[in-house]
Amino acid sequence: MKLFETIRNIWKIEDLKSRITTTLGLLLIYRLGSFVVLPGIDPTQLSALKSQTRDGVLGLLDMFSGGAFSNASIFALGIMPYISASIVIQLMGIAVPYFQRLQREGESGRRKINQITRYLTVLILVVQAPGYLTNLFNQLPDAAFVATGWSFTVTSTIILTAGTMFVMWLGERITDKGIGNGISLIIMIGIIARLPQSLFAEFISRMEAASGSGGLVMLLIEFVVLFFVFAGTIALVQGTRRIPVQYAKRIVGNKQYGGVRQYIPLKVNAAGVMPIIFAQAIMFIPVTFAGFVDSETASGFASIFANFTGVWYNVIFALMIIAFTYFYTAITINPTQMAEDMKRNGGFIPGVKPGKKTVEFLDSIMSKITLPGSVFLALVAILPAFAMMAGVDQGFAQFYGGTSLLILVGVVLDTLQQIESHLLMRHYDGLTKSGRIMGRSGGGAAIY
Repeated sequence: MKLFETIRNIWKIEDLKSRITTTLGLLLIYRLGSFVVLPGIDPTQLSALKSQTRDGVLGLLDMFSGGAFSNASIFALGIMPYISASIVIQLMGIAVPYFQRLQREGESGRRKINQITRYLTVLILVVQAPGYLTNLFNQLPDAAFVATGWSFTVTSTIILTAGTMFVMWLGERITDKGIGNGISLIIMIGIIARLPQSLFAEFISRMEAASGSGGLVMLLIEFVVLFFVFAGTIALVQGTRRIPVQYAKRIVGNKQYGGVRQYIPLKVNAAGVMPIIFAQAIMFIPVTFAGFVDSETASGFASIFANFTGVWYNVIFALMIIAFTYFYTAITINPTQMAEDMKRNGGFIPGVKPGKKTVEFLDSIMSKITLPGSVFLALVAILPAFAMMAGVDQGFAQFYGGTSLLILVGVVLDTLQQIESHLLMRHYDGLTKSGRIMGRSGGGAAIY
């Protein structure tokens, strides 16, 4: 079979085999760390915390941390503080001249930006960690704490901060020494870890709700709907609008150059999964500052963000995704640079004058295809709320769209594209018959 032949080919490439095993090893370390409970807490007394994170926005937060939140783990705060810091730094890159200068400095500027992002992550963690510990004090019985007082709070804050920084380090090692997209892979592996449990819970729920074969029929219908949502998400991630570019004929010596027509593939969703990750990270902030309250105990402004099935939560979430899609597309796709590159190489878009007119044309096309792309991205993001209204268990409903499905599809496609590029580079067949997986090379799934 072609699949087994491809696996054998992967194993023949020493560099690729080393990168895959390194990635798997680092992800295994992350998964093991999510079960290491904070010192001073009795692991047998965590039932109340697990009950709190079963539903609502805290259940979503627990999924992003791979269950570390409900395990009171040293990795409980997950990678979201780093993503929040990345959002702030990227926004400052638009408004603050210092960060704009760093962005133009190339590799040295990128290193400085990464360093500042790490410092800001630590600052966010110093604020979030006490909030998480306060939630533990409110949720867990007194018998759960072997140690209490200021010493426990200070040491636990340091451990939680160090835990997230270590997860960041794992992500960077996966990006450098593994198959890339380190941070995104860490988020994805936490989501996948919840899938078997969610699937089993949905199966039990359907069997209890309907007697006989009725439950199995409903479960089958859910799988069919999930398949179409999954197919639509893949279409969103891979959708492109091809722009023809004609290259002028040039004769240098006895050789002829140009005179051919090529196509620029402009992605419908050039921003990838970044808008939904950014929006989700911001939606977690009010709940964090409110002390990780759930939808039942939250009040006032925090109650809107604690109930992710509520109307206002989903409206705000969708609008933020649309805004972030335009923002991230604007910093990812540069029509001016594209027009200059075409002009430099003797290329032009048929019917459009080179220079300013080409820039305006490309900008107009990107605006037109980004709008439906961003709206569809927002629709996919809020689908879990509709799935829950239809009676689907919350854990399983997360795979009907939302951040979970988009990250799974996007990161898997990007990872397969990385593997395929290694195979094609060494003259092996790709992972598909066409030999080319369309990832999101223009959008960027990874966060550094």
